[in-house]
Formats: sequence, C-alpha cells, structure tokens
Amino acid sequence: MFGIYFGKYLLSKSIITEEQYNQLIEKTKNSKVQMGLLAVEMGLMTEEETKEVNRLQQQFDKRFGDIAIEKGYLTDMDVEDILDRQGDAYLLFIQALLEANILTMDEIKAELTSYRRDKGLSAMDLEAVKSGDVDRIAPIFINHADLPEYVREYFLLTTRNIVRFIDRFFSMSNIEKVEEYDSAHCAIRHIVGDKKFHTAICGDDDGIRKVADGLCMNSFSKSVGDAGIDTLDVVNEFMNWNNGLFASVLSDKGIEVVDEAPVIKPSHTVIHADENMYKMPLSIGGSNIDLIICYEDETWKVEDK
Repeated sequence: MFGIYFGKYLLSKSIITEEQYNQLIEKTKNSKVQMGLLAVEMGLMTEEETKEVNRLQQQFDKRFGDIAIEKGYLTDMDVEDILDRQGDAYLLFIQALLEANILTMDEIKAELTSYRRDKGLSAMDLEAVKSGDVDRIAPIFINHADLPEYVREYFLLTTRNIVRFIDRFFSMSNIEKVEEYDSAHCAIRHIVGDKKFHTAICGDDDGIRKVADGLCMNSFSKSVGDAGIDTLDVVNEFMNWNNGLFASVLSDKGIEVVDEAPVIKPSHTVIHADENMYKMPLSIGGSNIDLIICYEDETWKVEDK
C-alpha cells in the first residue's frame, strides 16, 4: 500500500511515468525484499557490508544470511528477524525503485522528506504509511474534527473490509465535507435506529466494475447497465455485508440500528445534504470511486438527472 501513495506522489512530480508507476506496483505484488536492503534498513549492516556479501555470493553457492553470519555481520536471530520482514510494503517499493535505476537511496530519502512535508504528515503518520497497515493509515485521512466517533468507525471498518475482500493495494484520500454530489452510478444503504445515517458507494462504470471485479474475482467487461450480472448488485451485496457487520459492532456498544433495503441508482444521480455529508475518495485498481456517508441530516435527498 505504501507504493500506491509514494508512487502517485512521484508520478505527480514527473519523477516517474505512468508506465513506470504501473510496473513498480506490479513488481511489488510478487516480490520479496532482498536481505541486504532489509539489513541496512534495520541498522544491522552497512551498505558496504551488504555489497561485500553480494560479491561473495557470486563466488560461493551460499545464502546471503549464511555468509553474513560467517563474516560476523549478522546473528542467527538477526537473520530470522530479516526473513520475517521480507514482505515489508515500504521496502518492497524502495527495492523496486532501486532495481529500476530510477532513484538512488539518497534521492529516495530526499523525496520521502519532500513527500512528508508536502502532505503535511507527522513522523508518526509517515511511519503509518510505510507500514501498509490500513488501521494505521486510515486515521490520517479520517481527520475531520466534527465527525462523531461512530462515523469514524464506519469509515475505518469499510476501508479494512476493502483491503480484505476487494483490493489490498487500494488507496484513499482525505475525506471532504460536501453538500452536493454528482454520481454516474451508486449503491445506497440507509441505517436507522438509535443512529440514523446514509451510506453509498459511487463511481463511473470503470470504478464500479473494479469493486465488483475484486469481490467476485471476475472481470465485468460490460457497462453497469448492460452487464449480465449487474455490477451495482455486487457492490450492494458488499455494502449489505459491511453494514450488517457495522450494526453488530454498534450493538455490542448498546446502540441498536437496522440496515434498510438498498437503493440502486444505475443512472446519473445527484445527492444533496445541507449539513453532515462526507465523501472519502478511493482508488481501486487504478480507478476512482467515492465512499459517501451522511449522518443525522434530515435534508438528505437523492434525485435522478
């Protein structure tokens, strides 16, 4: 997930091209971090020591860890710790940049500093993005002081379930307060009871298809209106399950709610709300959708265009 955020930043600065961005992301999906890079990142070895071990590997049929232990650079426990971190999202993307000769390590460090500054991230925020853990990343973007805690929890639960069931390489942007939202297609669910709010996943053909593709591990080639299995129905089923799970979370806290029947809008729709409507922009499979939440607002209105 780190590669999505930092990669898009590098793309926005024209440091990498769209083609390079896609190649880097694909490479991180099926790679492991080299032990030498991990050893340097963890402060266990210097870059010069890893280069020496790499040279020795070219001469002897031995593993990196075995040579590093023989040279006294690593212990058996160090090697175990390194092996446990070979799926590190941050280092996988750094490794891909280095192997493609796009940036040097010093240039990567400089760009990371610029990324943190430009995005207004704290040191802890940057470490959260590096971790690739959605539970640590999502709060960075759910940063509106006005939001009730249960609304924050809904955003977090939904992003967590997107990682689990749709796309573990998705990305999110800061939530925005809106009064009007135009959507090509949307799947809407209403939650009523002790709390009352509206939820929706909205997007164009491509965005809605990417959500459905991820859920079904299938490929919907037709538009929303023409698909043999309506992609909006698939998105609605995700929301039905997601909202049902959220209702259970609230019930455990003594808050009783019910998820009402869905409203599916396959054609151009405009949603209005005067006070408490928010959208979280999401990117799934390179396509954009929006997660909409409107809470305790009687002005909510959906109109066909």
